[in-house]
Amino acid sequence: MSPHLVIIFITGSILNSTATQKPSARLFDDVLLITIMAVLAGCGLIYEYLLSHYAGRVIGAVESAIYTMIGIMIVSMGVGSFAARKIKCAFSGFAWLELIIAIMGCSAILVISSAIAAVQLLPQIIAQTFNLPPDAEVQGGFFSVLYDITHYSPYFFGAVLGLFIGMEIPLIARIREFVHKQHLVHNAGTIYGADYIGAGIGAAIWITIMLSLEINLSASITASANLIAGVVFWLRYKQHIRFKYLLLFGHIACAFLVAAIFSHGGQWAKSFNNLLYLDKVAHHQQTRYAQVVLTERQLPNHNFPMVSLYLNGRLQFAQDDEHIYHKFLVYPAMAASARHDNVLIIGGGDGLALRDVLAWSPKQVTLMDLDNDVVALFKEPHQHLNNHLADNIKRLNNDSLNDDRVTIIHADAYNGTDLLIGKTARFDTIIIDLPDPSHPDLNKLYSRTFYLKVKQLLSNDGVMVVQSTSPFHAKKAFMSIAKTIKSATFKDVEQYNFNVPSFGQWGWTIATKSGLSARQRLIQQPNMQPFETWLTPQLIQASFEFSQGFYQQMDGIKVNELGSFTLYRYHQQAWESQQGNNNSWYQNQ
Repeated sequence: MSPHLVIIFITGSILNSTATQKPSARLFDDVLLITIMAVLAGCGLIYEYLLSHYAGRVIGAVESAIYTMIGIMIVSMGVGSFAARKIKCAFSGFAWLELIIAIMGCSAILVISSAIAAVQLLPQIIAQTFNLPPDAEVQGGFFSVLYDITHYSPYFFGAVLGLFIGMEIPLIARIREFVHKQHLVHNAGTIYGADYIGAGIGAAIWITIMLSLEINLSASITASANLIAGVVFWLRYKQHIRFKYLLLFGHIACAFLVAAIFSHGGQWAKSFNNLLYLDKVAHHQQTRYAQVVLTERQLPNHNFPMVSLYLNGRLQFAQDDEHIYHKFLVYPAMAASARHDNVLIIGGGDGLALRDVLAWSPKQVTLMDLDNDVVALFKEPHQHLNNHLADNIKRLNNDSLNDDRVTIIHADAYNGTDLLIGKTARFDTIIIDLPDPSHPDLNKLYSRTFYLKVKQLLSNDGVMVVQSTSPFHAKKAFMSIAKTIKSATFKDVEQYNFNVPSFGQWGWTIATKSGLSARQRLIQQPNMQPFETWLTPQLIQASFEFSQGFYQQMDGIKVNELGSFTLYRYHQQAWESQQGNNNSWYQNQ
């Protein structure tokens, strides 16, 4: 999508000129202006993507935040095209416009993150200032208003940037007519062509390069291109620009700002994150698919800090209680399987589920995870982290990702299962440890079609288990996962739950293709495996129990068909209803 959806307003009067240009000079100017327009179009699109991407992180509802941001910027561009009529001098207006866009483009993310950090920190400062007890949280309408202002501030910056970007085409059109000293019949088509091509190049750069860069680094690189285009324009047309030396000073100052953000923006963002997360941020990284944050907390009577992993602001595990989650994910499925020779783990790039699977002495384990950077972080932590944190990661996952029995496949699970089906692979146990369906792209990995694929990979007497979000916070989504798996013609589908302090009440779904149900198989095993020192048979059996009437709404719950986004909507509705209860987004996702 081009960042410019505007109406061109061409003035009937031509700006004053002191000399008539030769055709060769006009051609040079034309090429220069069209090139500048293409560069600015690419920059505009990247700014749109940057703010949309960041809005998804801050606001949480990724899909709606991205689409809302794009819509706001498009409308603002249209308004900007109208507003461009008020600029009397096209040369001066265009030159100052590029400087303003460069400044806003490189600093918007840092301004937003610092404002959010300040609002999150303010209640703590007030509590400490007035000596309030630790359990007395400062709340009220004033803080709610401040939170909403900072929470939705990406939309404000998107609207302002869109307004300025929308002025570019009308101004460049007027400048071209000044250069040619005549009304240009194909002026609009030429500029739009440069605009669309530039936007396409910008999209390609975003997808291939900038998507995997730290977001402030991407912003500074884009702003530098914006700034260079502005400087080139100044050098060529400075005789037509008002306050040209003040403008030159502005470009120099902006260059220092861009250089500072390029060099230190990531570190500044990490410092702001230290205010936003409960614990100290020990590592911050942007991969192609996620913003990765590792935090540390020193607990009493522990020799090393407790590590937590966040992906896109959502907690994935906390070291002090991750064993609860992973034991309930892995042990029932492995214990209920007839054999443990060949195991498939879908997701779980941190190696924690794999660690617990390897305790069963399988012959081969296949781990399929999309994000090779996350896997590399936990597979070779000493190459990416400081030594004490890397040692802690190795201790945490028991270096499971480097086990000779493990084969790692980097692929999207939906397509990766087709690869395994093509190889006629069969697995005794399949463990699906994917993030919650909080994004439309994840919805397909909880669909009936996907479970039909997985079923082809499961041995007849094997067991599949799926992490299934919270039965307390997202009850309809939890039940929909079971109903969807059942619709994929699994013989027995059961659900169980347990409290994981970092997540609250959490749930899993376990399914078999034939024979006894998983729970019946577990009943027949009164003793735990020798390596298991925390779980008990009674604890496992109790986890299958739910409160009276829990499944009362099951008949009205829909199956998540591919493309229906049923589960995604269930999940979003549930968690959005919870957002108002606590404004600390980064701490409670």
